[in-house]
Amino acid sequence: MPSDPSSPRPLPNAALANVPVYQPGRPLEEVARELGRPVGDIIKLASNENPLGPSPAALAAMARTLAQLHLYPDGNAFYLKQRLAAKLDLAPNQLILGNGSNEIIEFAGHAFMRPGGEVVVSQYCFAVYPIVTHLFGATLVTVPAVQFGHDLPAMLRAVTPRTTVLFVANPNNPTGTLAARADVLRLIEETPPHVLLVMDEAYLEFLDEPLDLLPLIRSGARPNLLLMRTFSKIYGLAGLRLGYGIGTPDLIATLEKVRQPFNINSLAQAAALAALDDVEHLRRTRENNTAGLAFFTAACREAGWEYIPSAANFLLIRVGDGQGKFQALQQRGVIVRPMGGYGLGEWLRISIGTPAENTRCLAGLREIL
Repeated sequence: MPSDPSSPRPLPNAALANVPVYQPGRPLEEVARELGRPVGDIIKLASNENPLGPSPAALAAMARTLAQLHLYPDGNAFYLKQRLAAKLDLAPNQLILGNGSNEIIEFAGHAFMRPGGEVVVSQYCFAVYPIVTHLFGATLVTVPAVQFGHDLPAMLRAVTPRTTVLFVANPNNPTGTLAARADVLRLIEETPPHVLLVMDEAYLEFLDEPLDLLPLIRSGARPNLLLMRTFSKIYGLAGLRLGYGIGTPDLIATLEKVRQPFNINSLAQAAALAALDDVEHLRRTRENNTAGLAFFTAACREAGWEYIPSAANFLLIRVGDGQGKFQALQQRGVIVRPMGGYGLGEWLRISIGTPAENTRCLAGLREIL
């Protein structure tokens, strides 16, 4: 959009007209103020957070870092990259760190999205993919879902010479669906080399037998493949905002050109470095999640409520009026996530909490349903 000297205000980029605003889960404090209740009376099962909290090792590491907050962080996160690379059997130049996985998605936008280009996503995809696509003026191509999950063969067919990026979250947020291994491998094999294939693995650590795509990065066999992971979910560090991308050195070097300096703060670096070695915290988190999914799944079957089997740390349950049921649960001090913004207006997404939180949420569901 050209500038107009006669305009009474600055004119925004034309692409912003189509950019939706991301609606996060409601904070505990906000709901407590609204209800006039103490924060301790409210539980939040809305944002797929770790109900066990951060790793105790991460908390201790942050405490040791506080006295150095007058200094800028390590702009290249040397120690964190070295430890993460060793854990994944990668080289540090195959990693890029972001302020949450959202920033990694934005890196892909800066580097590969442009007006006239196309970005392929699935119906019911993570909301940030369309937001970033519109932000950079690219054209969004949405492929209909099958049983609320990705139709990977159809997504392959949707690729054209104009396609620059293809996003797949596996397991998928917000539906929790897991794509078939054979379909994922075929997608990687047949995605044309001019297309950046972004595999979002934010919930990978909750899987008992995840599909390991790291060999494709180590070998350099797929220079157009970018894996994304996060410290927000199983590591319980959502408040620090730390995600990372995995790719070939050339791809990572391209993304580094659009990364802001000092994008990972000192506390996040220290906490993540410690959390990587806290295997006990991860074990407890997985066990809690497995038990919680089984708890809600059994309750849904007993009550006859429709749900989508989940491979992540949340469950979609069909409740009819999703927004109304969300409000009714909130009045009972239970925050969940209505799914109207994802085109799933009859559904609620419930994150797995502690056993006590799950029991309280289920009691509320039984009251309102």
